[in-house]
Amino acid sequence: MSCSMRSLTEDDNRYLKSFQLFLERSSEHQCMQDFIHIALPDILASIGRGKDYLNVMGVGSGAGEIDLQMLTELHLKHPAVTIHNQVVEPSAQQLHMYKVLVSQNANLDFIKFTWNKMTATEFQKQWNQNNCKEKMDFIHMIQVLYYVKDPGATVSFYQSLLDKNGKLLIILVSGESGWGKLWRTFRMELCNTEISQYVTSGDIKTYLDSKAVCYQSFELPSQMDITECFIEGDAKGELLLDFLTEVVDFSSSAPPELKAGVLDLLRHPDCSKEVEGRVIFNNTLEGLVVGGGGTGEVDQPSTLT
Repeated sequence: MSCSMRSLTEDDNRYLKSFQLFLERSSEHQCMQDFIHIALPDILASIGRGKDYLNVMGVGSGAGEIDLQMLTELHLKHPAVTIHNQVVEPSAQQLHMYKVLVSQNANLDFIKFTWNKMTATEFQKQWNQNNCKEKMDFIHMIQVLYYVKDPGATVSFYQSLLDKNGKLLIILVSGESGWGKLWRTFRMELCNTEISQYVTSGDIKTYLDSKAVCYQSFELPSQMDITECFIEGDAKGELLLDFLTEVVDFSSSAPPELKAGVLDLLRHPDCSKEVEGRVIFNNTLEGLVVGGGGTGEVDQPSTLT
């Protein structure tokens, strides 16, 4: 990444604004909700057999809307048990929004919340330092693995926390999505590897295959309207460009040739399609479900690139 460009992860307010606009312009939450209400219940049915309580962990839980939907489905499958829910989220703003959401919902008596304002990596370090032995029945990591230095090692660690019937859910952008094409093309110019990785579900599947780890795969079709990105000076378009590139004020801070190249690619059929004059970006996600039995050997570097 050029020294004149700053990673979007360094500006929490700008990130949240661009993320909220992304959610408004994309079907991301809808495709996740479809997955949660259609496919996830069967996945959750087999966890925690015979237990009086279930240990759940949300890594990178954000403001909690998706978490609470998953917890509700888990409760429907296991109505007699208490859920101990560990929330791991580094953003103070997002964590506050999650707590407010919980306080406004009177039907969550079956959940006991533990709040951890930290990153996935910080939580892993704390867990190891405290020599914790507790096992998890369900861990979900949604759009998280971009923000760890070693995605493969992180997957291995969190899988190692699972009980024998436990499940780890990972959701990332698909390697076949517009994101995958954008990142493969401009990885060197855009990626700040000290903060984030341009990693797709395809990279994680390659890692899991290399370790002979079995998993289930679920495609989550999604799209995003990025038309304003091509209108010079449009405030919403600039926010969307920031989110797509993970660069603060990308439109004004990127070298002209890089900006032109990114815009050309975003409009290319490999990334987007034109529908009634609108530019619709391929935002397809993929869900991977991994069972317990990980080794927990996280000191070896992963093969992800």
